[in-house]
Amino acid sequence: MRVLLVPLALAGLSQAACAGDISSAYTDLDWKKDCVTYAQAQEGDGDWASLACAGYRGYPVLVGYDDARESVYYGFPSDDMTAVWESFSGLNTAGPKVEWRIETSGDKAVPFAVIHRREISNPENENKPTEVLVVAKVAQPEEREGCTVGLVLATGNPQANDQARKLADEKAKSSACGKDKREVIGKVPDFGRVDN
Repeated sequence: MRVLLVPLALAGLSQAACAGDISSAYTDLDWKKDCVTYAQAQEGDGDWASLACAGYRGYPVLVGYDDARESVYYGFPSDDMTAVWESFSGLNTAGPKVEWRIETSGDKAVPFAVIHRREISNPENENKPTEVLVVAKVAQPEEREGCTVGLVLATGNPQANDQARKLADEKAKSSACGKDKREVIGKVPDFGRVDN
């Protein structure tokens, strides 16, 4: 009986190794230190800016700012990247840390998803913003398709980080941006995608 269990155990290990190990890495997002403004409003043209920021090992983070709202894109943009806007309808800001979910197979490590905390203004109480973990698909150099795949209410939710990681690991790689519905956990503020 032991002789049969060893090959079965080894087969299980090799299957797990083929799928790749998933781990997290963290990067900072500081507009003043890590970003370059490549477009911005001229005088009398509103309050907007487009920034390219350092991400994980060459993967950029692109931030669109417009009237105290932010749209954040992770990875390599397509040619029409500027036509997509994903953000909360309320005033919001992105947190200073980005968690990258990385799949490692052999010596290749690929970031496939991010989890990024956002703070959204609360019209009922200015001093208590709502915190949401945004789960996004990372755009790869070949496929250049990135988008938000899920939203997890973080305020008052001690399970938020675990829920966001599970969602990232199960949904990000297979999600079709602009077609698949985002998964929402908890009562989060209004969030939308605009394709111009």
